[in-house]
Amino acid sequence: MKYLLLSLILIFSPFAFATPEKKPNVLVLFFDDMRFDTFSYRDGPVPTPNIDMLAEQSVQFNSAMTTTGLCSPSRAALFTGRWGHKTGLDDNVELFHSRQYQLSPSEGGLIKRAVDSDYFVGYVGKWHIGPQGPKIRGAQFIREHADTRTRKPRHYVPYADVESIKGYYQGQRDENGEKHVYYQTIPGTYKDTEAYHKVEYGKEMLVAAAQQDKPFFGVVSFNQPHPPYRVPEPYSSMFDPKDISLPDNFVQERNFKPMAQDKVLWPWHDVGHMTESDWRRSQAHYYGAIAMVDDMVGELLQTAKDLGLYDDLHIVLLGDQGSMIGEHNLFDKGPYAYDELMRIPLLYRNPDTTPKVITRQVSMIDLAPTLGELMHLPSDGDVDGRSLVPLMINGDKAEAGQEDTALYMYEWYNGAWFGLRALRTPDLKFVWYPGDNRDELYDLKKDPGELTNLIKNADYKQKLAHITSLLERELARVDDPRLDVYQHHLKSILLQEKEASW
Repeated sequence: MKYLLLSLILIFSPFAFATPEKKPNVLVLFFDDMRFDTFSYRDGPVPTPNIDMLAEQSVQFNSAMTTTGLCSPSRAALFTGRWGHKTGLDDNVELFHSRQYQLSPSEGGLIKRAVDSDYFVGYVGKWHIGPQGPKIRGAQFIREHADTRTRKPRHYVPYADVESIKGYYQGQRDENGEKHVYYQTIPGTYKDTEAYHKVEYGKEMLVAAAQQDKPFFGVVSFNQPHPPYRVPEPYSSMFDPKDISLPDNFVQERNFKPMAQDKVLWPWHDVGHMTESDWRRSQAHYYGAIAMVDDMVGELLQTAKDLGLYDDLHIVLLGDQGSMIGEHNLFDKGPYAYDELMRIPLLYRNPDTTPKVITRQVSMIDLAPTLGELMHLPSDGDVDGRSLVPLMINGDKAEAGQEDTALYMYEWYNGAWFGLRALRTPDLKFVWYPGDNRDELYDLKKDPGELTNLIKNADYKQKLAHITSLLERELARVDDPRLDVYQHHLKSILLQEKEASW
């Protein structure tokens, strides 16, 4: 009798026929040094119909931030959900005089977690956190770039670019009057570019994924639109440099800024030879690169549709950081926290949620816990980000009453230490430079170009006290090893020391 009762209980139990939740297919489209402000869906100057279509179907995180304005550390944070002081990856790898060769293989991150959860995992394109990275983490489909190397390479050092910069100062130009270290029209067509090879491999990955009897996690990682801005026709002449609208911080002298911003860390950071025409042409070539990016996105999305994968496909589109194209008279990236570098595009197409716009600040470091939750992945340790699923479901109100902050760090740059920490709110930004005695405070509402450093302005003393306390709280939350130094500096920051001490 007891066995009959047990059988009836099992049959009629609501859990009797429960099956594990279906794991979603996920495609990540990852771009290099792609700014947040150029797309037409953001009222930017470049028509981007394919990305706009994706945005209409996505949760748009319009206040997304990178963790570090540098390729390797930001990528390590994306895949692990941990800051560099925990993973050990806090500098670029394999470049110039950088200290690092790889993200430790013990940091499995999203790739190994997906493999361990029986996903078919593919990785195409730029990795930049160590040779054989996706392979040693178990990815089954690997194409292009650093992933095929089997040994630690010698560092890349830009000797040729040093000579080019010298020539520019002497009035020399490249073909078509261009400066190839900054912008260039390359021969051939879109389909002859290295970027298009990644499109082809991405399509191949999608075909392979469609043939699997398991869910897939795929990444297509592009080097575009990373400077120098090199594109073929028609992209190189798609935008007239004379028509480009320049921001108020364009080639503005940096007054009362930390000295680190003046360092020439790569040859192309020396921009004294750049004319307004050069800057405009650089901008125009960047816009052309974004137009080409849009075409690449369109081809990959169409392939997913043709294969029958698209309808229930989770798609993440993001950049690893932004880039400077003349703002504050800077090019590329460096040890600072300006919005042009710190802010990134981030779209998440989740077929199970209603498309919406999120204005609260989120971080690249939030994607690992978000994907971990949605993909039902096993944990691989603590994470510093938070899941964005509540925001996807309920919008900004999901975090109502909570402080709206974004943390940013710039520990090393190719072997040079800076250690800066920044905290951004919708209204203010505070940047702490432990290696300098001049920090930064900006009123983002009154001064979105971050031209006027208010760190000594007595009218902002209360706001400075609040934002510095928020940064202290965040450094404590993530177990930052520089917390004690920051706490030691706090008193002098808030005392507003006299001019002579700066």
